[in-house]
Amino acid sequence: MNALELLNSGSYKLQKQKIKTHRLDSEILLSKVLNKSREQILIRLNQNIKNKEVFAFDSLIKRRLNKEPIAYIINEKEFWSKKFKVNKNTLIPRPETELLVENLMKTYKNKRISLLDIGTGSGCIIISLLSELSSSNGVGIDISSNALEVAKKNAS
Repeated sequence: MNALELLNSGSYKLQKQKIKTHRLDSEILLSKVLNKSREQILIRLNQNIKNKEVFAFDSLIKRRLNKEPIAYIINEKEFWSKKFKVNKNTLIPRPETELLVENLMKTYKNKRISLLDIGTGSGCIIISLLSELSSSNGVGIDISSNALEVAKKNAS
């Protein structure tokens, strides 16, 4: 089976379940399985895919068919132009949360402030703010030790 056939197969299954982003999701999942960018896959649609990779792709498609978010399936989400690890112990960063980071960054740029991120989850908010507000400091806390492990990995 080649990449195009596999993408079409995954996309068709997702479309049948009324998943609006069926094609994009199929591309992202194949990208994860092959450990290549979507662009690399799309310019080589005739590349043959190994059986073990087909099975891995099919298992990810099944998870998506069960409405599991793509971010949890691939264990990452882009936020503030950075890739953050996420899992079932963290919330998935929302695009509108970037507006919060942007507004805070503009308000406090060139100022030294201390930040407290309560319920930090993946840590994406405080990490993003501290990457922009270099003279500031902050602490992220969470009741979940599993979420804190994810935030520590993202911070490093």
